[in-house]
Amino acid sequence: MTLQFRQAVIVPHIKIATLGALACAVGAIAAVCVISLLIPDRPFWAELTAVASITAAVTFPLHFALCLRNEALRETQKELQHALRHDPVTGTLRAHAFATSVEHAIDRRRQSTAESPDGVMLVLRVGNFDEIGRRYGPQWADTLLQSIVQIVHSSVRYGDLVARLASDELGIYLPGTTTENARDICERIRARIDEATFIAGQERHISVTVRLGGTRVGDQADFQALREAANHAALAEEEAGPFLFRELFS
Repeated sequence: MTLQFRQAVIVPHIKIATLGALACAVGAIAAVCVISLLIPDRPFWAELTAVASITAAVTFPLHFALCLRNEALRETQKELQHALRHDPVTGTLRAHAFATSVEHAIDRRRQSTAESPDGVMLVLRVGNFDEIGRRYGPQWADTLLQSIVQIVHSSVRYGDLVARLASDELGIYLPGTTTENARDICERIRARIDEATFIAGQERHISVTVRLGGTRVGDQADFQALREAANHAALAEEEAGPFLFRELFS
């Protein structure tokens, strides 16, 4: 796979460098032809062959090196863009990238006649995240959050957006999802977290407190308003008991 990948990357550059070298050689040949017409006493074919060979030999490695450099720059830019958009711990979207993606998705779905414009915004909060970090260390808190993210990804659909909005807070956008389906997803996440065993160093079991809250998108397109509504629902769950789904924008 590595050899095939390298061939797939390098072969196009070799072709481009070859074409560039040939173009330079053709240009040199044309220049020699003009000179030979103006000064006919020079040995035409010897001069032509020498100039073309030297031009091709000099320009090919230059074109090839330039192609490789441009490819490296493109790969670096892709990695930088990915790092700017994704949380390094969980691999999910960062808050700003999530906000932009959600608002764009809402606008796109409202302009489309084939997709439902509605959807659901969820917030998942790990209530004792800071306590876990103090007691077991920040690395175990991060490992716990990574495990919860895996559970969330396994509970939602392909194309649903998941992000880390804060140290203890995950955002989940479910486009085109009804309230009933969102409730089912939340209960599935809760059940899988309850069934999971989270272990810190030396086989110490971590007790996890998770709160879920959500709101329908409805006519609201402002990400911050949706996040605050879902957050209020998640925080209110502590008093209300079971999962609370607050439909503020229906």
